[in-house]
Amino acid sequence: MAFTRTFKGRSYGFGDLKTLLAKASPRRSADELAGIAAASEEERAVAQWVLADLPLTTFLMDPLIPPEEDEVSRLIEMSHDRMAFAPISSFTVGEFREWLLSEVTAYADIAAIRTGITPEMAAAVSKIMRNQDLIAAARRCSVTTRFRNTLGLPGRLSTRLQPNHPTDDPRGIAASLLDGLLYGSGDAVIGINPATDSPKNVERLLHLLDEVIRRHEIPTQSCVLAHVTTTLELIHRSVPVDLVFQSIAGTEAANRSFGINLALLAEAHDAARSLKRGNLGENLMYFETGQGSALSANAHHGIDAQTCEARAYGVARAFSPLLVNTVVGFIGPEYLFDGKQIIRAGLEDHFSGKLLGLPMGCDVCYTNHAEADQNDMDGLLTLLAVAGCTYIMGVPGADDIMLAYQSTSFHDALYLRRVLGLRPAPEFEEWLNRVGIFDGRNALSQGNPSPKLLRAIQELSDGTP
Repeated sequence: MAFTRTFKGRSYGFGDLKTLLAKASPRRSADELAGIAAASEEERAVAQWVLADLPLTTFLMDPLIPPEEDEVSRLIEMSHDRMAFAPISSFTVGEFREWLLSEVTAYADIAAIRTGITPEMAAAVSKIMRNQDLIAAARRCSVTTRFRNTLGLPGRLSTRLQPNHPTDDPRGIAASLLDGLLYGSGDAVIGINPATDSPKNVERLLHLLDEVIRRHEIPTQSCVLAHVTTTLELIHRSVPVDLVFQSIAGTEAANRSFGINLALLAEAHDAARSLKRGNLGENLMYFETGQGSALSANAHHGIDAQTCEARAYGVARAFSPLLVNTVVGFIGPEYLFDGKQIIRAGLEDHFSGKLLGLPMGCDVCYTNHAEADQNDMDGLLTLLAVAGCTYIMGVPGADDIMLAYQSTSFHDALYLRRVLGLRPAPEFEEWLNRVGIFDGRNALSQGNPSPKLLRAIQELSDGTP
């Protein structure tokens, strides 16, 4: 299906739906690298104009990748809920935007149509939104998940405590872990990116995290972000696995480059459920995504980076995850050139994920060779918190020494909670108050924490793992 529009006497043509979506995307270096971006701001504006007038039903009739060629497309087609779609089935993309932002549209109205929205619809409407629109609409999408605590409640901001270490030294990991806990971090998950993915190493780290959580009765969950096949092997050996992690993408070919498919994710999901380690709920998958991953694998099928990203959320949604986060600036300026592009991408991803019903967090990050700095990240961090972001990362000093990029620190979460009146997950907040880390008023205590935590710190200083 081709699309045309005349503007100032010039005819603009868009050969198919994927071309229209790519040309309508706000500028980013990934799409320019792929050769699919708009050639000018005028062409981009015309594409957005055409997109705004496009009926939402077009996305049901014109799949970007034929379902017979791509299992992600098949999943999107099979999981589409036509009854949930009915209230918005007559809308154009522009009318959908107006409905999402209307004062008469209730939070419950948006929640009721989630399963009727395809990822491509979410991507399309985001492309005709200002940053302000993305923030306002995302804030109206509340998504709650549970494992050992409750994440995503209004007025709450959680953190992933990320005690990475370049050699997986257990003492270094444990020191960063306790440092984060003493700043009130870790309610979303205590999650380690392992330096090596061997089952023996991952098992050692999982036992370390499990020991800390059980010893101090912390209402949170752990995760070692190993490949799903490694985690699956450990589950079969009854190693204490809380969450199953995997990076995912928006096409079958891109997921294949990660060494996964939908059947493998389903197998891991069912295996983890069999361990019955959650005491409040069974949301136990943890997915990470990021614009540009499909392009990196040469598996984007001519689809723009942001739409590919939204399709990854269609994969995540099928497994009712506890956590999803976009690692927004992780590849570098080849895909998101500067702070402006990183900020826009982070807001798009957060909005699209929340609209589709996912518990969205964001790794607010950038590589040192990007045209970005910590002030850009402070801006995105604050905008995401205003938009109702479920969680952010907590990295010692905001400098991830294992992954070699800049992220957010324990202090960043304290800043957001203080200036916006946000609080941790309720069960974790109660624990922080009980052990003396918080003072009962959502602030760090000026006294000492519990003797058990102090003894643990002393053990670390003595060199005991």
